[in-house]
Amino acid sequence: MAVFCLGAAAPASSPVSQLSGRYSEHFLNGMVDGSTYWADNIVEVVPVDATHAFVQLSLEFYNGHQCGLSGIATAEGKALVYHEPADGVAEGKCHLSLTHAGTKLGIDDDGGSCSVYCGARGTLSGIGLPWKSKRPITYLPQLKASHEYTDALAAWRKTKDGQ
Repeated sequence: MAVFCLGAAAPASSPVSQLSGRYSEHFLNGMVDGSTYWADNIVEVVPVDATHAFVQLSLEFYNGHQCGLSGIATAEGKALVYHEPADGVAEGKCHLSLTHAGTKLGIDDDGGSCSVYCGARGTLSGIGLPWKSKRPITYLPQLKASHEYTDALAAWRKTKDGQ
């Protein structure tokens, strides 16, 4: 399995290397009128350097509500933590952590700090995707060419460089 990153490789015990990959969950979702449809939750984690990773979440909830967020997260202890830049949508208040929590990729946003990225029935608080769903990302060139990735990298570099 090849690991692609822009900088130095993260140590195996680092959350950057431990969490990198694609997580997914395909499930039967519902609408308020009683109808059902198939939905997918997807989280992608791509190493940027030894202590940072691009994270992208696309989660679906009842009645068609969604949560979507992407940015550069930092390794903090055993977690990858996204701290929204101060000029972001939620004015720097969104703090999202990803961890390996037993049989899940744990996702938590400190009790709703990232709720602006979710529809009315969506949440990024205390949820998870099956750890066993973790797969290598086989479409890295396309993902790295996406505006989500390039915008997140540009915003991170701007913050990192103190501009």
